[in-house]
Amino acid sequence: MNALLFQAAHGTPIDYLPVFLQLVVAIGFVIFMLVVTHLLGPKRATGDKLINFESGIPSVGNARQPMAIKYFLVAILFVLFDVEVIFFYPYAVNFRALGTEGFYAVLMFVAFFFCGFIYILKKGALEWEE
Repeated sequence: MNALLFQAAHGTPIDYLPVFLQLVVAIGFVIFMLVVTHLLGPKRATGDKLINFESGIPSVGNARQPMAIKYFLVAILFVLFDVEVIFFYPYAVNFRALGTEGFYAVLMFVAFFFCGFIYILKKGALEWEE
């Protein structure tokens, strides 16, 4: 009996054959498409094709100019607080089943994020001086 349970828990290599075949087909498809587009695509490199294109606006200056860190900071903070809202959905679905203990857990969750929000406000992360 134990040998049967052990065998059921650990798959044999043949059980992974569909995964391996799917991986081979996917990689083969990518390689096939790259080769076909290279062989069938146009090969004329004109001056118009070789210039940089930025949404119809002529590029000006160096692309390596430093950018304000505020943009990245606001983006990261948006993702952080957006993910916080996503965690409210399971709580809303199981509101009655979680009871008082679940309510206190969510209250603590909100308190932690509120402390983080107060911290970023005190550090001035959301103040734009430029």
